[in-house]
Amino acid sequence: MNAELSAPELTTVLTRLHGMLLESAAATAAVAQLAEVARDLIPMATGAGVTLVDQHGQPRSTAATDPAVEALDRLQYELGEGPCLAAWDTVSLQRVDDTTTETRWPMWAKAAVATGLGSVLSTPLVFQGREVGAVKVYAGEPHAFTEHEEHLLGLLAGAAATLLGAAQDRGALDRLSTSLESTLADRQTIQLAVGMLMERHQLTRAEAHARLQAETHRRGIPAVFIAARVVGHADDPRL
Repeated sequence: MNAELSAPELTTVLTRLHGMLLESAAATAAVAQLAEVARDLIPMATGAGVTLVDQHGQPRSTAATDPAVEALDRLQYELGEGPCLAAWDTVSLQRVDDTTTETRWPMWAKAAVATGLGSVLSTPLVFQGREVGAVKVYAGEPHAFTEHEEHLLGLLAGAAATLLGAAQDRGALDRLSTSLESTLADRQTIQLAVGMLMERHQLTRAEAHARLQAETHRRGIPAVFIAARVVGHADDPRL
């Protein structure tokens, strides 16, 4: 299968999605179809999902083809790392060839291996320079995806982002952009705090994350506030 053969398939994709984005309920149905289309379009994919950023700038698995995809996505949000988050952080496609040797997101990769996930392909959904989410496909086998699959997913993401973005008014997109910037800044603060806890107490990354979460639950305040105290060298023996 070569890249030129993707044109009829993408025409089918657009036909299935076009006209379904007039209201939020229809948009939700369209996004669910997008996940299914992504899985069917990429030959080796065994699952797919779509993550959109909500009005508060938080990532949400809006659609997934199966519970395993939902679980792996949820783990990324909890850990603050993974290919889907990186796809929109960097506004670039992310490919994991083999989860057993992946080093960019060690905690997520370890959990992914345990579920039988072998490889991942994730690309951002960008409309008029604004990131609205990401679409990703998973496979049980390592090295399941090549540049050809990257090309196909990129074409699909471009078409889908246009349809999804056009369904939102300009004000909504501006609010989304502002919220996303704030969310990304919060995540950077948390990751910096984790690194400082690791150095300060000779902890592993997982242990540092656990300590931060424990303080968050104990105090009942958002993790970013605790992280800010860590970064600010607050005089607290727990931190």
